[in-house]
Amino acid sequence: MLVFWKQRLAILATPKTGSTAIETALEPLSVLTITRPPEMKHTPAYRYQRFIRPYLRASAGEEFTVVALMREPVDWLGSWYRFRQRDEVMSPEKSTRDLSFAQFVEGYMQEPRPVFADVGAQAKFLSGMNGAPLGVDRLFRYEAIGDFVAFLEDRLDCVIELPRLNVSPEGTTDLPGELAGRLRAYLAPEYALYDAIDRQP
Repeated sequence: MLVFWKQRLAILATPKTGSTAIETALEPLSVLTITRPPEMKHTPAYRYQRFIRPYLRASAGEEFTVVALMREPVDWLGSWYRFRQRDEVMSPEKSTRDLSFAQFVEGYMQEPRPVFADVGAQAKFLSGMNGAPLGVDRLFRYEAIGDFVAFLEDRLDCVIELPRLNVSPEGTTDLPGELAGRLRAYLAPEYALYDAIDRQP
């Protein structure tokens, strides 16, 4: 998470949307950068609204604009699957090295989820308090990150170059047609939010 005081701007770090690269590029300009532990780096919107927003508002005397990125839902899961195939995954039970993407997806759709597939959901991360479907002021697509960078360059009045950091390894994320269809239906709330990005004012 990054906070820019003069510009009254906060960037939430949605997992698997290039947050490490964004932090590396913009940390020198921010007044507050939270990069660890992951639970604080990836502060969800509803927690920001409950704990951090009141503090910033009281300190600055006005609201901060809150922005975030969202990744295409199946691609987001694929990134998590590939990320957990790395040798340096801390907990063996989180590793997906011996699993196919289909097995990972089946686990993700289970209740409760097995540890290797328990990666949360972007829609929940981006939701506001009391069940509000969106807890940020502006949402950008990770696949169109150039739009996000253009917004930041305008707001921060600087040129931004994003490095390639913390990139998930290559891996096969193909799914059988029947499983792909079930996953798409399961991810309906994610796609509802993702598709609504085009309808933002």
